[in-house]
This record gives sequence, C-alpha cells and structure tokens, in this order.
Amino acid sequence: MSEEKKKWSISEIEEIYQQPFNDLLYQAHTVHRKHHNANSLQFATLLSIKTGACPEDCGYCSQSGHYSTHVEKEKLMSVADVLQCAKEAKEGGAKRFCMGAAWRCPPDKVMPQLREMIEGVKSLGLETCMTLGMLTKEQAEHLKEAGLDYYNHNIDTSPSYYEKVVTTRKFSDRLNTLNNVREAGINVCCGGILGLGETRDDRIEFLFTLANMENPPESVPINRLIPVEGTPLAKAERVEGVELVRTIATARILMPKSVIRLTAGRTEMSDELQAICFFAGANSVFIGDKLLTEDNPQRVKDKHLFSKLGLTEMV
Repeated sequence: MSEEKKKWSISEIEEIYQQPFNDLLYQAHTVHRKHHNANSLQFATLLSIKTGACPEDCGYCSQSGHYSTHVEKEKLMSVADVLQCAKEAKEGGAKRFCMGAAWRCPPDKVMPQLREMIEGVKSLGLETCMTLGMLTKEQAEHLKEAGLDYYNHNIDTSPSYYEKVVTTRKFSDRLNTLNNVREAGINVCCGGILGLGETRDDRIEFLFTLANMENPPESVPINRLIPVEGTPLAKAERVEGVELVRTIATARILMPKSVIRLTAGRTEMSDELQAICFFAGANSVFIGDKLLTEDNPQRVKDKHLFSKLGLTEMV
C-alpha cells in the first residue's frame, strides 16, 4: 500500500489503525523517518489574543459564552502587548507564534489590527499562525496579504459525530473556511480533539476526512481533551493513551509529510506516553506555561523531557 496515496478508503484506514500495536508503531516510525528527522521537534507558542464570550457552543470549550467556566472575558489585546508576548516566546525557543481569538468570525473592523500583529511578529523572525473562527474569502485574502503563514481551523471530530459536540455551526462551515484559506494561499493547520465521547469509528472517519482533503493540512494538531468544569464535556471519559498513540501513528502514515502536533493534554501525560507519541510520528509541541486558557507543561519540565529523549529543535 503506497504511503503517497492521495485517496484512502475507510476500510484501508481501519486496517492500519486496528493492526497490532507494535506493527502500527513500526510502520508509522518507518514513514516518519523517511520524511522527517525523527529526533527533532518544532516548537510553537499559542497566545489567546481575545478571550471568552464566544457565541459558539462547543461542548468542550472554556471560552464559550454559553457556559459558566473559570475564564473571564478579555477584549482584543493591543498590538504592542501581542508583540511583547511574541518576543518572550522567541526568547523561550519558539519558532512559530500562534494567535487565537474567541470569535465565531473576526469583525472586519479589527482586520487592520490583526494585520499589524502579523507583520510585527514576522519582523521578529517568527512564523505566524492565527485561529480566529470562520473566515470569508475576503478576510482570508487580507490575512494572506499581511503575510500570515498558517491558519488553524480544526474539524474537531468526525462529520458523523460533530453535531453532538457543536450545534451553533455545521461541519460544512468548517470546510468552507478551510477552502477559503487554501484558495488564499495560506498553509492549513487542521486537526481535532480526542476524548469528546467519540468512538474509534469516529476517530477513523476524522482521519479519513483530513487525509482525503485535496491537499492534506501542513500541520495536524492532535489534542487530548482537557475537561473544563462548567462545560457539557467536563465529565467525559478520558481517551486511553493507546488510542491517542494509534491516532497519531495512523495520521503519520496517512499524511507522511505533515507536521503532527501533540497539543492539548500534555500536562496529564507521562513522559513515557509522550515519548511513544513522538516515536509514532508527532513532531511538534506547544511550549510555554499556557495553552490559550489552560495549563501547559512548564518550560523547565519540557526542557528536561526533551533532553532526556535526545530531541532537539527542528531546523
């Protein structure tokens, strides 16, 4: 079976995902070594530039205005404050700076301010990424003109399970924004969250959707749900570590050239589980003590882990 194949069937992905664990790891690591330095990681930092009061009802999200959580509403940060955070991120070792805002879609009136942020961050020598909600074609083109390198817009889960997680938008809305981003010439960052109550079949359909895009995402973030008190999914059953690894390994086989980011949930993962995720094909992480509104491993802890595993910064 060719790893460069552009179209995958559900049955083919099932066969890969459900094979004996050691065979899956071997296949994924072989693909990983062919396309990447297996001992390097891409380091990125994620900043919430506008927090809370989002009109969407994503059942996992601390920033949804539909739920009472620990998050307090904060207005859009100033360009100067964002650039100061970007400088600190660069000093901490980040090569990509990601800016997230809790909007259904960004108001047109803030586009000039967002442009200044992009231009300022790029002037520091950092790659730029934004996640702002749904985009029109014109907004995507505006961000491209500003120099945005990546746009994150996760599909979250499978098309079949999506309405169990979000009701204020449709799965097709996600795909429309991704198409607008692609057409504007911006690199796509798109993945999802494990532990939303989905089944293994949903995870397979989720991977099927990503891998069969006309151009698979350049970055694929795989999140493990961080349960947030006050949200509908606060008591969701945590996805097992083996399932997390299977998902990452299968993603690596299906999308061999993509950067796969081990994202939310690392604070609850052992060093050993993270090591297996890296072996299976994950080759990017967010560094810094915060991941939007939730905790992320402290820099000193990450530094110790990466040193212990012999993992260095991706060049």
